[in-house]
Amino acid sequence: MKEPEGFRGFVESRYAALVRFGTLLCGDPGRGEDAVQDALLKTLRAWDRLDVHGEGETGAEAYTRTVMTHAAWRSARRRWWGERPTAELPEHAGADEYAAADTADAVRRALAALPAQQRVVLVLRYWGGLSEAEIAEQLSCSLGTVKSRASRAIAALRAGGLLDETFEGGAR
Repeated sequence: MKEPEGFRGFVESRYAALVRFGTLLCGDPGRGEDAVQDALLKTLRAWDRLDVHGEGETGAEAYTRTVMTHAAWRSARRRWWGERPTAELPEHAGADEYAAADTADAVRRALAALPAQQRVVLVLRYWGGLSEAEIAEQLSCSLGTVKSRASRAIAALRAGGLLDETFEGGAR
């Protein structure tokens, strides 16, 4: 398949932001990057149908984020991933001693502790800035489902001590 004009520039300029979005959606940097790769493949296939010259978030980026969001939402239905993740890696060589104190790392860890559908709703609501109605529309579910997932996620974060005063201001 011949690479369409503008696709390489889109990937080079938006890849890092898409990986951050994928990491938040999936709760894991590796799975987040995999989600970006899968979504970019679908974006490449749909490139000719997308508004790649629009203002603001381009049609290509919106399409890619939507593909990633739907994949993360569907992943909650999967019973087995073929992996058995552990809480701690067996080796600590080269580990960042200050990563646990980093706010971004704390947010990623807190989100990773949630079920996939709750995580997707929180990422779209608080990181993506979407309203509950917009989330319901994007995920093709009811407004009540969005509200209950968000409420349960915030309650779980509070109960687990993962939501402290640092984050309480944005999660009301």
